[in-house]
Amino acid sequence: MFSNYLIGLREGLEASLVVCILIAYLVKTDRRDALKPIWAGIAVAIALAFGFGCALEFGSQELTFQAQEALGGSLSILAVALVTWMVFWMRRTARHLKSELHGRLDAALAMGTGALVATAFLAVGREGLETALFVWASVHAASDGTPRPLLGVALGLLTAVLLGWLFYRGALRINLAKFFTWTGGMLVVVAAGVLAYGFHDLQEADFLPGLTDKAFDISGTIPPDSWYGTLLKGVFNFQPDPTTLQVTVWLLYLLPTLALFLAPTRTTAPTPVRDAADT
Repeated sequence: MFSNYLIGLREGLEASLVVCILIAYLVKTDRRDALKPIWAGIAVAIALAFGFGCALEFGSQELTFQAQEALGGSLSILAVALVTWMVFWMRRTARHLKSELHGRLDAALAMGTGALVATAFLAVGREGLETALFVWASVHAASDGTPRPLLGVALGLLTAVLLGWLFYRGALRINLAKFFTWTGGMLVVVAAGVLAYGFHDLQEADFLPGLTDKAFDISGTIPPDSWYGTLLKGVFNFQPDPTTLQVTVWLLYLLPTLALFLAPTRTTAPTPVRDAADT
């Protein structure tokens, strides 16, 4: 549940910050007349992300078991690729996000209502689609027959909305660069588990060999149905009897990706987020 909460919090906070920057800039420049098109674009983006998630969930239920595993494995790999790109992109551009969005918004204001809707839609829609795909893949990997994974995602998104509102009101200050570095590192760990599970799905679909080639089996020490086994699976997508391919993929992804992500950069130290007017 924690890993899904982290996904909802991290992805939702990015979208919340984008919304705060757009809205605050329009209010600060006395362009409140442009708020309705912005909210319309945001609403369409949210609806699209929700519809995409529903299509993934309900559409996959109509497939055969082999097709479900092949789809789940393929989308898990795609989701990991997207979320990896996203955490590195945010690490690189977090300090310049405000000026980038302001530039887009200025151009959209000059073009008219349609451009404003499109700007808000594209700014939030990309985050929404990435979130829907990664949430689906993570919930699919961590599913234990209970609503806890989805509950974790929902709580994360609600927390992100609350934090976004507090940023806008100027009631909360936080060093976003450090926040996204820490949560991004944890998200890389979660993504490693999702990636390993995706390859296991492809093995179950007979797309890849080695399903019976176990790297180890510690089910007797860490039973999958125990509270600590459930906790490890929920947080890290841990499996007590992974295949050799799963362990290999997990290590080949996690170690270099995490080392590269946590490597120090040459950029100057960021300033904390203060309030909506400064945002």
